[in-house]
Parts: sequence; C-alpha cells; structure tokens
Amino acid sequence: MNNQVSAINHQQPKDLLAILKADYQRFPENQTFEIYAPDVYFKDPLNEFYGVKRYQKMIGFLSNFFSDIEMELQEITRNENTIKTEWTLNMTPPLPWKPRLSIPGWSELKISDENLIVSHIDRWHISPWNVLRQNFF
Repeated sequence: MNNQVSAINHQQPKDLLAILKADYQRFPENQTFEIYAPDVYFKDPLNEFYGVKRYQKMIGFLSNFFSDIEMELQEITRNENTIKTEWTLNMTPPLPWKPRLSIPGWSELKISDENLIVSHIDRWHISPWNVLRQNFF
C-alpha cells in the first residue's frame, strides 16, 4: 500500500506555493532543494551563479555566519510559469554589539514545464550599502 501511495503522490504536481511558504517559515533550515532544477540560475544583489549545489552552499553560509535568521513572507503569487514573493530577511551578524539587519526584497522564480524552479532572482528594496550601514547605525 505504501508503494501505491508514494507512486500516486509522485505523479501529482508539486504545490510549489505551499512548499515555498513552508520553506520561508523555517528558513534557512531544511529547505526543499528538490524543487529546483539542478542547473537553476540564481541572482541577488551580491551573487550570480548556476546550480542548486551552489545555492545550497550559499544558504549554508548564511546559517553558519549569521544568527537569529528570520524570513518574513508578506506575499506569494503564481501567474502561469512565474512565482513572485515579497519578503523581509532579518538576521544578526557576528559582531559584538549584535546589530539587527533587515533586508526587504522580492523574488521572481521561473518554473519549467516539469514544475521545477529554473531561475531564482532576488532583488532588494534597499541598496547593499544601506544593508552594510545597518551594522553601524
């Protein structure tokens, strides 16, 4: 019976919105990297690369370098092969005075016919310079 259930579940398309909502809630822990194409294109104000393994390493760096990471999801919508999210990333850098960084931004995810994320582009509502300044002001 279990094999039948998993085969049925495997055939159903993944609900990417539900998976992404759950990933945002527990970010950066236990992310669902299986929803990304192996050669996913990633870009944000500081990085640009291809590959889900590089993406995993970047998430790992964030979780090892920063503390008290929270990803607040304000909105998530899907229109055909595009998912857009609006979010705020909050985290504490490893500085003695424990400043709290807050990066408001949005993501645009392109979805393949196989229901995998093939492009993940993050943009910030503030400049990288303003993020850096949060460490001191």
